[in-house]
Amino acid sequence: MASREFRLKGGERILAMIRHFSATEKVIFGLLVLALFVSTLIMVVRINNHFLVPVPANGGTLTEGVIGLPRLINPVIAVTDVDHDLSSLIYAGLLKYDQGVIVPDLAASYKVSEDNLTYTFTLRDDVYFHDGTPVTADDVEFTIQRIQDPAIQSPRRVDWKDTEVKKISSTVIEFTLKQPYAAFINNFTTGILPKHIWKDVDSTKFVLDQHNIEPIGAGPYKISAIYPDSKSVPTSYRLVPFSKYAGGMAHISNINIEFFPNEKTALDALRNGSIDSIASVSPKEASSIASSTPSASIQSTPLPRIFAVFLNQNNPLFANKEIRQALSMSVDKDSLVKDVLNGYGVPIDGPVPYGSFSGLSASTTAASKTASTTSSSKDAARQLLEKSNWAINANGMYQKMSKKETKTVKGGGRTTTTTVTTVAGQTFEFSIATADSPDLKQTAEFLKKEWEKIGAHVTIKVFEAGDLTQDIIRTRKYDALLFGEVVGKDLDLYAFWHSSQRNAPGLNLSMYVNAKTDKLLEDARKSPNNASRLSTYADIASLIKDDAPAVFLYSPNFIYIIPEKLKGVMLDHITAAWDRWNGIGSWYIDTDNVWKVFADDESQK
Repeated sequence: MASREFRLKGGERILAMIRHFSATEKVIFGLLVLALFVSTLIMVVRINNHFLVPVPANGGTLTEGVIGLPRLINPVIAVTDVDHDLSSLIYAGLLKYDQGVIVPDLAASYKVSEDNLTYTFTLRDDVYFHDGTPVTADDVEFTIQRIQDPAIQSPRRVDWKDTEVKKISSTVIEFTLKQPYAAFINNFTTGILPKHIWKDVDSTKFVLDQHNIEPIGAGPYKISAIYPDSKSVPTSYRLVPFSKYAGGMAHISNINIEFFPNEKTALDALRNGSIDSIASVSPKEASSIASSTPSASIQSTPLPRIFAVFLNQNNPLFANKEIRQALSMSVDKDSLVKDVLNGYGVPIDGPVPYGSFSGLSASTTAASKTASTTSSSKDAARQLLEKSNWAINANGMYQKMSKKETKTVKGGGRTTTTTVTTVAGQTFEFSIATADSPDLKQTAEFLKKEWEKIGAHVTIKVFEAGDLTQDIIRTRKYDALLFGEVVGKDLDLYAFWHSSQRNAPGLNLSMYVNAKTDKLLEDARKSPNNASRLSTYADIASLIKDDAPAVFLYSPNFIYIIPEKLKGVMLDHITAAWDRWNGIGSWYIDTDNVWKVFADDESQK
């Protein structure tokens, strides 16, 4: 085939002209051509860059430090933060949280019956465990049955009590309740175990199985390597993305989890660059890191938890409403959050954590936020006490005056009328029990000083966490208890304030009783309508605030220290430290540059 020649029109004439250039003219012409070429290239690059935007790319390594050692990396029996951390990355549930909203994970879809008693799930047909085995309804049924098995003693057993599980087909499974429970949907975020691995493990040996240390799940990350020390104790785990994860493959190529015995050693590792990130840092240390480590980014958000002083209603002193009210109104909560928590917290004035529930009415959350600025009046507290017949005794402490008598005395040619008050003997003194942690001990000392300014005598009793739970809280042997409660995402206050929960394992730590509150708590649990339920909780919060069974203090912040290289981290909707991994699919370290139109197309997929 004859070849074709393509010639520039007038090209020969141009070349002829160039041949007649002098040497100097040829150099000048060449420089002009080169300048034109370079300037054109620069213009093209700038135009291209103008339309380019960075997008997440696969790659990068995140090394995170956690405090403690893994023991039960298993969603059925996980107890410690370490076990929950790894379980959240390795396992997947039927549902998951995405920026605070429950969405399908292993499930393709689900429906709830009109009477809110039956939940039917259909699994996706393309979900697998890390070993390549498909996830089926058998695995889901098996997991819930293991949770319900009393011999295993799962901490999640109460969540699935009285729930009937029925497999309909390999991809359809049904759950039936005895009575409606609005928050039940949250239980389906529980990680699913592979039945083919666990089916032959006896219940009595469930906690001893090696797969609690070498877990296989269906979550976004799988174990690539485990590095033990000389005694075969794991010192770190290396995780890599699971390509067949239902939510899509994660961007970060390696997540290394390093274990440390305490916060100090972990923070030392952060400072020397051995690790990139660490969660649940104490407020004091977070402030130190913020000022001393420029490469670290401090992320924080209020947790759906409340810290309060629960006033035991079985103590005769706290049967006096004016005492409870005086204690509450005399605490400068803004100063407490600033001085003790270094600003990593939010003052509250009721049983609902501030800022944790998007559907709660603005008036209710605003009341919590402004608690400390509108109620910290020690003068008002003293006036309230004196109006209720409390008076300062010889020891500088308020004491209850029960009876007033008017006496007339004659002498010296005149009559004098005096009022004599008899003392009942009840004095404004009590003890605060709390756990042996720096924040709680500092908070107790702060409260002691505040309340002694209004004529109270306060003794602080500090206990190890285990002793506090077993010997003090379970037996209700305390005057007042400085303690934190995890209210959680579902805003179910029943266990904390219903009168039936006054004894362990219930968490009504104030021994609070109010029939109207009980009724509202029962109604809220059953209501399928989210708006109606939130309105009921607002009424409950108002009743509890008025009765003042506790001195509500603050909701603490979750504090997460991450490197500047890590992007896409969202912490707006977490209940516990391990919830930070809910958004792991959006995290990234490396980026690619693409035209904006392609980036928009990708974000819409």
